[in-house]
Amino acid sequence: MFFQIAKKFGWEDDFHSGSLSQWQRLKPRVWSLFDEPYSSKYARAISCISVAFILVSTCSFILKTDPSFQIPDIDVFYSLRVVDENGFKNYHKTIGTDKPVTSPHPNFFYVDLICNIWFTFELFIRSIFCPSFHKFVRSPLTIIDVVSTGAFFFESLLHAILIQTGSQVTLDFLSMICVLRLFKLTQHFSGLKILIQTFKASAQELSLLVFFVVLAIVIFAALVYYAERSQLNKDNQFTSIPLGLWWSLVTISTVGFGDMVPKTYLGMLVGSLCALMGVLTIALPVPVIVSNFSNLYSHSQARGKLPKKRRRVLQAHEVKPMHLGVKSHHGKHRKKSSSATFNQPPANFKNANGGPPNHDNSAAKLMA
Repeated sequence: MFFQIAKKFGWEDDFHSGSLSQWQRLKPRVWSLFDEPYSSKYARAISCISVAFILVSTCSFILKTDPSFQIPDIDVFYSLRVVDENGFKNYHKTIGTDKPVTSPHPNFFYVDLICNIWFTFELFIRSIFCPSFHKFVRSPLTIIDVVSTGAFFFESLLHAILIQTGSQVTLDFLSMICVLRLFKLTQHFSGLKILIQTFKASAQELSLLVFFVVLAIVIFAALVYYAERSQLNKDNQFTSIPLGLWWSLVTISTVGFGDMVPKTYLGMLVGSLCALMGVLTIALPVPVIVSNFSNLYSHSQARGKLPKKRRRVLQAHEVKPMHLGVKSHHGKHRKKSSSATFNQPPANFKNANGGPPNHDNSAAKLMA
């Protein structure tokens, strides 16, 4: 397993020669802890921690928008009013309150702060121990992580500055970027990776689907616009083709909100054709996408059944000495076999007494 990681870093030659430094041994191990969830039990533990922080951050973003988890910012003001009654001055004190805005509970800030500290630490470790810094920076997951973490700290800093200036402007919309961290789950779950690879493999089919859908939307929007004007219709909702584009998109996608409905018979016919065309158009590329997903899933399952310790591929400088060693071994074996054949008498050879050959007796006689 370590050889596969060393090969990813381009250190396979040093691995075979045994000249790896301490940094070369440490860097792949730390990288595998944060990038290869199935490499060891410690990597799985770190992966579970990272997934937990992602889910907690997302739940915090969702719950902070609920009114029951928000605190109103109440402004209290005092006023003094003088009332002249029959020559006597009475002073009336009034207290008023105003609730201009509501803000999330302060505990949500601390939850987000702890989560972003972990994300910052994880990003820092991965940037140091990554195999290639240029590829790491260009990775979509790295860009999402940098943008999400930077948006949190920027929003916190700007919010503190606005409070000091007394401004009521809020920039809560920046926290919406943290939802993009859900894409990081593809790094920890192989099923999500297969799904993304399926969409990449089916990019051509999906582009054709988008093209045909856009073409059908424009055609049926124009048809329903002129169809509704073919008869006297006081409740005509299709006053322009752009409004027909919205109706056509909703109908082709088989959603049907019902906010716009054709009233004429010709318009109803166009609507029926639009709905049928939408079902057929969207269903056409589905078998191709399912086939790609099935192939990628089967390939992933087959790779998962392979042994962890795989037979390594020999390098060029290792193949030649071993090949020469095999040749020399075969040469020695041939010499031994030839000498043995030369010294061994024929199978039909018999001694003087008519019995089987006796090598020791014959040699003693020859010596005598």
